[in-house]
Amino acid sequence: MSSASSRKDRLKRAESLIHPEIRNPFVHELNLTTTDKIRIALMSVTVAPIRLLLVLALILMDCLLANIAIAGLTQQQLESEPLKGWRRSLLNFAKYLYRGAFLASGYHWVKVKGQKLSVHEAPLLVVGPHSSFVDAILFGMYFDISVVSKHEFQSIPVLRTLVRVLQPVSVSRTDPNSRQSTVREIIKRSQPGSKWPQILIFPEGTCANRSCLISFKPGAFYPGLPVQPVALRYKTKPDTVVWTWKGPNVLTCVWLTFCNFNNEVEVEFLPVYKPNEEEKKDAKLFARNVRGVIAKALDLPVTDHTFEDCRLMMEASKLGLPKEAGIVEFQKIIVKLGLKLSDIKEQLPKYAAIANSKGYISIEDFAEYLKLPVSPALEEVFAMYDRDGSGKIDFREYVIGCCLVAKPAKTEETITMAFKLFGGEKGYITKDELVQILKNAFTMKDEGAEELFNQIDVNKTGQITYDQFKAYADEKPEYASLFNIYQELTNSETTKTDSNVNNSKDKTE
Repeated sequence: MSSASSRKDRLKRAESLIHPEIRNPFVHELNLTTTDKIRIALMSVTVAPIRLLLVLALILMDCLLANIAIAGLTQQQLESEPLKGWRRSLLNFAKYLYRGAFLASGYHWVKVKGQKLSVHEAPLLVVGPHSSFVDAILFGMYFDISVVSKHEFQSIPVLRTLVRVLQPVSVSRTDPNSRQSTVREIIKRSQPGSKWPQILIFPEGTCANRSCLISFKPGAFYPGLPVQPVALRYKTKPDTVVWTWKGPNVLTCVWLTFCNFNNEVEVEFLPVYKPNEEEKKDAKLFARNVRGVIAKALDLPVTDHTFEDCRLMMEASKLGLPKEAGIVEFQKIIVKLGLKLSDIKEQLPKYAAIANSKGYISIEDFAEYLKLPVSPALEEVFAMYDRDGSGKIDFREYVIGCCLVAKPAKTEETITMAFKLFGGEKGYITKDELVQILKNAFTMKDEGAEELFNQIDVNKTGQITYDQFKAYADEKPEYASLFNIYQELTNSETTKTDSNVNNSKDKTE
């Protein structure tokens, strides 16, 4: 076989592996036809503005009722016991305002299948898939529930009041201690005899595009109590509801939804799922099995994607590493290879040394370094990095991919050291310093590195101070992790060099 045909075959194989049957769940492409565009233009100057005003008016009325319902209560009181008496009665009335807002948005009819069970039969409602802020509004019509929501929502005006009145179990995505507190609160509220209403949770933890069900986080399943799975179906075409990491922004989604003649949604309450003894002991198994029930009802595939993959996906596209599907699939493929994250962490120094000494390697070398046979799973990983079909990959990319998955955390120490590493000992970093190190360490293109510098240099002074550097790393922790990776690789090389020098001295002496 000629080298040209071999190259072509490898490219085809790589293409088929990089773009799996399940499309990236964090990307939504909205393809509008000419008819859609004409409808949107007409609705934008007729019905949509009226819908917007009606929805705003109803939400403000609902906000007023919510403020009255929680008037005089401290945050501690809201977290300690559920609302009751006249306060609860106000919430029962408020749900009609929510239904009115939903009706005004074009959801003329909400089809409900099955029956919502009582809190005694199923303490938790587990809903999937989660694809939009509309999901929360939809279940706002059920005020006999409490919710698990992002802590960030409580800092948004208007929305803050609407969330507080639901007495949510708050969770912070960036604070690991918050997640432990969330699990404890879920367990406390869902115990038999508790006065709290049912807890509503979207276990995927982030919005995806409904092409599949991504990983269910185990928090809702630690109590080991019966749950009622709930399947959501949005049937409007084109799909203007999905709001995920790459696609139309929230305002676009809202307006295009207002511009639909009619929006269709279906809520299906599935039979209660009672965990067996094995599931009670293994929350992750419980979560996977409940996800399987919802997936079967919706006839959707499942994947092992998580919220954390979103950050990796966005970072990968900026750094020229394996693109969206590649880096998002990385952790799943590592599991497929039978590698553990703990093993990867231990092997990182050795991988770093190989990357610095070998550079581009063949699949045979790749298998040897990983101590694995050449298998379809290994070929899949290799093809993910062999984007030009040359039969060689840059092992540095694999090392950084491992680091991104194995070391997603950031710390103050990491950021401080990274700042010094980039030349910040003098109190600031210049554009040339940042561009050079990103180019050398991560093969980042000059334009990408310069764009990153400009994003951090908010004052446009041509220099980055520590405060600016830290603020950016706080907002996008993946950069702190990447900076730390470079530091470790650099330290590894320094240690190796020092060791060689000392050995030479010993031999001389």
